[in-house]
Amino acid sequence: MISQLLFAIIFILAIVLFTFNAKKIIRNIKLGRPTDRSDNPALRLKKMLKVAFGQSKMTKRPTAFVLHLFVYLGFVIINIEMLEIMIDGLAGTHRVFAGLGSFYNFLIASFEWLALGVLVGCILFLIRRNIIHVKRFLGVEMTNWPKTDANLILITEILLMTAFLFMNAADHKIQLQVQNEAIIGSFPISSWLLPLLPANTDSLHFIERFSWWFHIIGVLAFLNYLPYSKHLHIILAFPNTYFSNLKPKGQFTNMDTVTHEVKAMLDPSYTPPATEQPMRFGVKDVPDLTWKNLLEAYTCTECGRCTAVCPANITGKLLSPRKIMMDTRDRMVEIGEQVDKKGSFSEDGKALLDDYITREEIWACTSCNACVEACPVNINPLEIIIDLRRYAIMEESQAPSSINAMFGNIENNSAPWKYAQADRANWNNG
Repeated sequence: MISQLLFAIIFILAIVLFTFNAKKIIRNIKLGRPTDRSDNPALRLKKMLKVAFGQSKMTKRPTAFVLHLFVYLGFVIINIEMLEIMIDGLAGTHRVFAGLGSFYNFLIASFEWLALGVLVGCILFLIRRNIIHVKRFLGVEMTNWPKTDANLILITEILLMTAFLFMNAADHKIQLQVQNEAIIGSFPISSWLLPLLPANTDSLHFIERFSWWFHIIGVLAFLNYLPYSKHLHIILAFPNTYFSNLKPKGQFTNMDTVTHEVKAMLDPSYTPPATEQPMRFGVKDVPDLTWKNLLEAYTCTECGRCTAVCPANITGKLLSPRKIMMDTRDRMVEIGEQVDKKGSFSEDGKALLDDYITREEIWACTSCNACVEACPVNINPLEIIIDLRRYAIMEESQAPSSINAMFGNIENNSAPWKYAQADRANWNNG
């Protein structure tokens, strides 16, 4: 009973803590402006199944895709066994689903092969990050914490899978030592560990119980680490891909604030809808973004695929689309902490533009959508960049000289070029 009570307490505390942190994340996402992403649910579901479940955009880098598939499938499917572990922990039973017979043996054998896949994948990922130093894992935004975060998750997964296999190995050896008892489960991988285990039954029971507790507590700790980690994408990739922008990638949205202004000019009787805050053209800080932008910031995997294909970054410019998302998330968390302390957000003398994302970064962007196309979970850094530009131009009248020259040409010549309309065909006269 003591073991069952202890398990129940740990389990309940873990769920309560995760719920508390999940509510904070939802609250932070709701700091953004509303946007409607409820249209065409069938197409959205199809996109989610294809991109998030099927990982279709991962295939562009075959090596990373295969390794990630091992880890993704293995870690997700193995945790189906968590159901049995929870029932065993609460009821004091042992392998409660053993009554499934040969199907149970098939499940345990499958879990073990998947655990091996997770181990191999995580070890190779550690080598790629820390020995090979794959270029896209580097960058000014990849400070000590992002690197440590990635390594912590990989090491944790290795330890959890190792504990799982040792738990099965110890249980298997105990069953082999008990005469006239049918073997419960099939252990194609953990049986390799039998020579490493002691022959003493008491020692085997200790190893089995220790591995069992280590595995379950490790999984619950991993669950509560997710809200502080880039690996939150394990959960948020699914809603993020479901709420993807279904419009063509090159199609920019009209700003509601501009639309209302134009309607008011054309129709004096038109009354713009009342808002709690003064209307702002573009984005200066996190509350000016939409909730979808903020969901994307939390979903970012920091994989660097966007930055690796960014032509501005490739040519040595300051822009990194990954940094745009990481900066947005950092500023959002900072505002959320202020809400926790004061109950609401008030101007703190800082903003997303300038304090986190520089002007040089936003004007380096070519708006080519390469980052949007490359992201494995349909994140759109370009939306944030464009709205920051809109604020700089429409609210502050600040833009690079080349942009101002283009605006002047459009105003005077109805085209981006400096030539008058009457001279446009001169190139054909020679």
